[in-house]
Amino acid sequence: MKIRKAVNVLLLLSLFGNVQHANGQKNYSISGTIKNYHSGEFIIGASIKVLNTNYGTTSNEYGFYSLSLVPDSYQVVYSAIGKMPDTFMIHLTGDLVQDIKLKESDYTLTAVTVVSSKASGRFVTGSQMGIEKISVQEAKNIPVIFGEKDLLKTIQLLPGIKAAGDGNSGLFVRGGSTDQNQMILDEANIYNAAHLFGFFSTFNSDAIKDIAVYKGGMPAQYGGRLSSVLDVRMNEGNNQHANVSGSVGLVSGKLSIEGPVQKDKSSFLITGRRTYVDFLLKADDKYKDNQLYFYDLNAKLNYEPGKKDKLYLSGYFGKDVLGFNNQFTTNWGNGTGTLRWNHIFSKRVFLNTSVIFSNYNYAFKVKNGTNDISIFSQIRDWNLKQDYQYSINNKNNLRFGWSVIYHIIRPGEITSNATSSINDKVQDKRYSCENAVYASNVFKAGKHLTLTYGSRLSAFTVLGGGGFFRFDDRGNIIDTTVYAKGEVVKKYYNLEPRISLGYMLNTNTSVKAAYTRNAQYMHQITNSNGSNPLDKWASTSNIIRPQLSNQFSVGYYTNIMKSAYEFTAEAYYKEMEHVLDYRNGADLFLNETIEAQLLFGKGRAYGIEFMLKKKAGRLSGWISYTLSKSERRINGINQNEWYNAAQDRTHDLSIVAIYQLNKKWTLSGNFVYYTGNAVTFPAGKYQVDGQTAYYYNSRNADRMPDYHRMDFGASKQLKKTKKWTRELVFSLYNVYGRQNAYTINFRDSKNDPNVTEIVKTSLFRWVPSVSYNFKF
Repeated sequence: MKIRKAVNVLLLLSLFGNVQHANGQKNYSISGTIKNYHSGEFIIGASIKVLNTNYGTTSNEYGFYSLSLVPDSYQVVYSAIGKMPDTFMIHLTGDLVQDIKLKESDYTLTAVTVVSSKASGRFVTGSQMGIEKISVQEAKNIPVIFGEKDLLKTIQLLPGIKAAGDGNSGLFVRGGSTDQNQMILDEANIYNAAHLFGFFSTFNSDAIKDIAVYKGGMPAQYGGRLSSVLDVRMNEGNNQHANVSGSVGLVSGKLSIEGPVQKDKSSFLITGRRTYVDFLLKADDKYKDNQLYFYDLNAKLNYEPGKKDKLYLSGYFGKDVLGFNNQFTTNWGNGTGTLRWNHIFSKRVFLNTSVIFSNYNYAFKVKNGTNDISIFSQIRDWNLKQDYQYSINNKNNLRFGWSVIYHIIRPGEITSNATSSINDKVQDKRYSCENAVYASNVFKAGKHLTLTYGSRLSAFTVLGGGGFFRFDDRGNIIDTTVYAKGEVVKKYYNLEPRISLGYMLNTNTSVKAAYTRNAQYMHQITNSNGSNPLDKWASTSNIIRPQLSNQFSVGYYTNIMKSAYEFTAEAYYKEMEHVLDYRNGADLFLNETIEAQLLFGKGRAYGIEFMLKKKAGRLSGWISYTLSKSERRINGINQNEWYNAAQDRTHDLSIVAIYQLNKKWTLSGNFVYYTGNAVTFPAGKYQVDGQTAYYYNSRNADRMPDYHRMDFGASKQLKKTKKWTRELVFSLYNVYGRQNAYTINFRDSKNDPNVTEIVKTSLFRWVPSVSYNFKF
């Protein structure tokens, strides 16, 4: 009730009164939406700058902006990455609605080619830090495995963000595990962002408009994970003209169709992608009964019933299928749906209301003799949320809102045929409710200082619907309590304050500092580093407590040589509580008492990140380097002493270069080096009933070999007219054929069982690819 009253007060203030300036003058607002001139899509993160003042703002996730100023004459510049800036002289004598349409930039080789602007990197101005942005255009030119442009793989080349493995889509961000990253697509949670075990990501770049990664200083509207937020927004669809685009490669093909339903009022987008390796397998009798493919579909529909309202309906549907000779088949996939309503209450107040559905499940079947077994697991979310944006005056911009998420987890279900020796088994479903309210204000304290402060209050309710265990220190069951469905088992509350400040040393240089506290209530249960479709999710329970983190960070940012170069450095320290690890020899697969296999303790991660980015000229790109450490201390592991986290990497270096050779050819390349992952190798072996068994000492005290690789790419513009665009894209993954270790195993020598052999498995030596892209 208190929150509702506060919202009503703010709305009344904005609807019926103008906020007074400190000197007694009234503030008036300049507000509106910023769109792409050619497609009619709203532009996220467009810059609105009032020249010769310290005032400015950016458009929000739906293209809306609002700026409060005292009556006067102003020169206002509107700009966005890849768009031509536009300048307006505004004589402000009352509230003004100024809708803007920005045209695409038309660069030539004789002019300075700006590949990215401050909107695509870490901002020098403002107080937000720990943010990374990559444009779809930048990702298009960076070579990746199998030749398909992949935003998730491109993000792995940025400082503080590390690939979980060779060709893998999993992310380690500032010492966190893969499940400590929140990946959202049009506000819907994506629980497994990988296709084909991580070699492709869930995000089809042809359907994506904007992608932002928050590594630190997360805005208060985000919550639920400790390490990062990956916020991905889909294209809306062109409401001016119909377009068809696609791509045909060696492994996969894509097709996208978009256009207006009613010009200037509504549009649609449908984007599909599928691999076709399985069709090639059918040509060989040896493999014709095998299955290996994935597909996904992105769809979006939007409608603008009036100038103050807009409706969006978007969805994602993806699935992987893997099978061998009809004896083993597995499939897994995500499904999401988002219904959103944008409403502009006044020149100062913007509201977004969303109803969101998210689903992830896996299933596999095994046929072995008389046994015909099926296994199924699922996590499903229903989410209702509201986000308000209130431009109070030219010094304060307030955001606040709330959300409710209802989680349903089906941990594991086994069904079998009548002749099977394995009995049916259904684990109890787990129900829970995750709620949050938040408020955050951006305060421009003066010409040089900007302060963002706020907090998030989260609450997690564990609900009944089955048996809940209690264990002793060795993981043995003490007792079991059965709760009825809907009955409250336990509640958790966490206050998550956020504060950051930025201070401009001059027009091109700033320093920043931030503190962020996060709580995480959903946990991935896995014994692998990368993306495994059979990993299961467990919610916070009477045994598993919410993971908590406190992150402190400082940064230095500067634009050099008339903003042609950008240099940034950020240092961070993150402490974590209630992080989980596993007992020695833990059995995780379909274990009904999975919590007995878990141990809990503390974690810490710290490091420093550097990035030098060249943003102008024929040659563009960046160099990023991260020096870091990530450790855990958990009772029952490593004599209760600190040990390396599995994702600990001391050094991580990425070099990216893109060169526009001429109007038709663009060349690109990247080099990656990082310290090998922390692992546990056997310290010795012994015999048990004629079988070799290994024993181990300290956890994660060993290292995989260091990893390094170079990739090369080239694209040729075949034809470009007003109606047709065609191009060929070539790439070579792992140019010099480095055989990086994917796994290292140990076995007895066939000649002498007392001798232990080390077996290294590598995945890819050279991976050439070519694709044909078109648009009309």
